[in-house]
Amino acid sequence: MRLAILGAGDVGRSVADLAGEYGHEVVALADSTSAAVDPDGIAVEAALERKAGDETLGTSDPEDVLETEYDVLVEATPTTLGDAEPGFSHVRRALEADRHAVLANKGPVAERYEELRALEADSAGSIRFEATVGGAIPVLSTIEDCTPQSVTAVRGVLNGTANFILTRMAAEGLDYEHVLAEAQDLGVAEADPTFDVDGTDAALKFVILANVLADGGFALEDASVDGIQSIPGSALDLAAEDGRTIRLIGEATRDGVRVGPRLVPENGALAVTGTRNIVQIETRNAGSLHSSGRGAGGPETATAVLSDVGRLPPL
Repeated sequence: MRLAILGAGDVGRSVADLAGEYGHEVVALADSTSAAVDPDGIAVEAALERKAGDETLGTSDPEDVLETEYDVLVEATPTTLGDAEPGFSHVRRALEADRHAVLANKGPVAERYEELRALEADSAGSIRFEATVGGAIPVLSTIEDCTPQSVTAVRGVLNGTANFILTRMAAEGLDYEHVLAEAQDLGVAEADPTFDVDGTDAALKFVILANVLADGGFALEDASVDGIQSIPGSALDLAAEDGRTIRLIGEATRDGVRVGPRLVPENGALAVTGTRNIVQIETRNAGSLHSSGRGAGGPETATAVLSDVGRLPPL
C-alpha cells in the first residue's frame, strides 16, 4: 500500500520509519508547515533526518499530501476536541476520493463517529482506528474478532501517565504534586499534564469503545469523568491496609462511559504498574479477555497503525 502520512510527531515518524518492514511505501509525510511528497516514494530516512535536525521536512505544502496518489491516509495529527478539526476534514477528503484512512488521532472517532461511518458508507475506502485506543494493545481488533454484539463491556486502565503517578504514590508514600514533578522530569508526563490527569485522554478512548459497541451515539460530553488530581497519598495508604490500591479505571458499555479513580485488588488484573495499560473485555461467549501492554509511544502506536493497514482490502 502507498501511505500518505499527515502528522510527523512520534507516531507519524514511526509509521514512516517502520512502513517498509511491513511492505508499504511512503509517498508523503507532512508536519504542520511542510511536506515531503513523491508518488514514487519519498526518501524516508532523509526526511526523518531533516525533521530531527529542525529543518524543513520537505519542499511541498501539507495540502499537497491529499492531492498525491496514495492508497491509505494515515491521520496522525494531534487530537482535537469538539469539531475534531483538522483531522476530521483530512479523513473526509480521503474517503470522498475513495481512499482508505487509518487514524491514530482520537478526535474524529470520539467526537464525530456517526459522520465518519456515513462517509465510509458512501466511499470505496474504509476507516480503521486501532491506534486510537491502547497503543500496541489489540483492543479493537479483539472486539472485531469477537464481534461487537457479543461484547457486553470494556473496562481497564488506558492512561499510562495517570497510572505511573498512582503507582509511585502508593509505592513510595509520596503526594501527587511530588510524583507529578518526577513524571515530568522523566518525560512520562507532559509539561501540561491536564489531558492525562483529569481523565480526558482515557475518556476519549472509552468513548471510542462505546461507539464501537453501540455503533455510535457517544461523544466526550456524554462521559462521566473524574481525574486523579485530588487523591491524597493517605487514600492510597488506607487502600493498601485493606489489600487494595487505586487506579484510574474506565468502563464502556452500550449505555455509557465512566472514567474515574476506583479501588481495585492490589494483586488483581487491573492493578497494573508504571505506564502499562490493561483492557478487560467482557463477552457473552468467551468470558473475560485481558490484554496488557504499552498504551503509548511512537513505535508501539505505529505497530497498531500498520496492522490496520494490513487489514485493509486493496482498492
